[in-house]
Amino acid sequence: MNLVALRGRTAIRQTASPSAPMPETPVRVFAGAGGRRLFRSAPQTLSGFIAAVLEPGITVSTLLMLHWAFEEPLSRAAMTLALLTLALTFPGRDRFNDRPLSAAVDIGVSWVSLLALLALCGYATRSLHYFEWPVIALWSVATPVLQWTAVLAGRDVRRWRARQPRWMRSVVIVGAGPLAAKVACALHTRVDVCTRVGGFFDDRSDERIDVALQPQRLGPLSEVAGYVQTHGIAEVYITLPLSSQPRIVALLESLQGTTTSIYLVPDVFGISVIQGRLQDVSGIPVVGICDTPFSGVNDVVKRTSDLVIASFALLLLAPLMAALAAGVKLSSPGPVIFRQRRNGLGGEEIVVYKFRSMRVMDDGAVIRQATADDPRITRFGRFLRRTSLDELPQLINVIQGRMSIVGPRPHAVAHNEQYARLIKAYMVRHKVRPGITGWAQVNGLRGETSTVDKMQARVEFDLEYLRNWSLALDIQIIARTLKLVFADRYAH
Repeated sequence: MNLVALRGRTAIRQTASPSAPMPETPVRVFAGAGGRRLFRSAPQTLSGFIAAVLEPGITVSTLLMLHWAFEEPLSRAAMTLALLTLALTFPGRDRFNDRPLSAAVDIGVSWVSLLALLALCGYATRSLHYFEWPVIALWSVATPVLQWTAVLAGRDVRRWRARQPRWMRSVVIVGAGPLAAKVACALHTRVDVCTRVGGFFDDRSDERIDVALQPQRLGPLSEVAGYVQTHGIAEVYITLPLSSQPRIVALLESLQGTTTSIYLVPDVFGISVIQGRLQDVSGIPVVGICDTPFSGVNDVVKRTSDLVIASFALLLLAPLMAALAAGVKLSSPGPVIFRQRRNGLGGEEIVVYKFRSMRVMDDGAVIRQATADDPRITRFGRFLRRTSLDELPQLINVIQGRMSIVGPRPHAVAHNEQYARLIKAYMVRHKVRPGITGWAQVNGLRGETSTVDKMQARVEFDLEYLRNWSLALDIQIIARTLKLVFADRYAH
């Protein structure tokens, strides 16, 4: 039987065996081993198609309309700019599922990057003087605003459409364990389609299934096909463990006589899926479970942004850092810079720099974390730690390539060895360079981690950052970090 990629990260569509093929949508394919067509790409959704043309359409039409409003003729330079912009923005991104603030930041980052590229092209070709600058200035401001407005309108339209009875989809879920509960929750929160979960099928007794799902249990697996036919069920989601392969095969055979769509959801929630994706390795389809988000172009974008931000920050903050260094030297005896061994990319040991804020410099096998009212912290050091200014020398670590501006915070080697034994997937956070600030820190998890539960929560935020990384997310984290510099009650 063939596996077909389904929208989302974890669901995989299961088609019937060649002896009784189910209807297939004509989609792009690639060959697997022996030339067999093992995986097919999912067809583009309507919202995906609209998003593909919406962003470039708004960008180019705004430019043309402004030329008309200013009664400026469409010169050869203006037409060239319109065509170049169209080529660089097509296809547009589907942001209808993004939160409004996230969409605004993402649009802003993309638009500023595009303007910078266009300006560079104009400078290199010495053609900047051919453009009407009042038109260009208003275009630069109006376009991202209109794009964001269109995203908000698209979100509202999708929500309205999902509430219409004609788009209602009835589904059942095979399996009644924790994974089934997750799938039901995910289906319930979809904004593009209104889904009604009719219930759950499981061979196990009520005592062995999820307590919350017991009232909605419809029967054993042998009754799935009959229920689907009788009630006109549109979709069936199979959440059984892979160890139940014989039962899954029997279920698929029983559903071959129906028109329902069948989706197999592999049970990967027991592990931390990082950058899960379907990949093609020389024609053989493989499913990536744990990978770094910084590969290929993403790695170049991340490293370039780190170098630019760190270099600019060092130049801007050099006088402040000199004053802080003097303050550290005058506040207590000892070196200005505290060097501590930490674990970086791939778990490799690195040396991280900080302004010294304590009277001691622990870097051994046992390190006691700083606590509120810790007597080891100097008066000036307390100010440095509260404002996070003690982290500024780590900008040098970023230039060296040991750290990043944004990423999971590096822990002392002694703490790493301790928590790696206690927290599942703890070392996965080392698949990227550690950061000066991170997603956990801007979500209230900065400072002392006095319990394993607190460290567990910090690690979960770090893994969420790895799953969802984007340049726009980095910029959001930096902005929120600046806001917390003088208002973080957790810092000490």
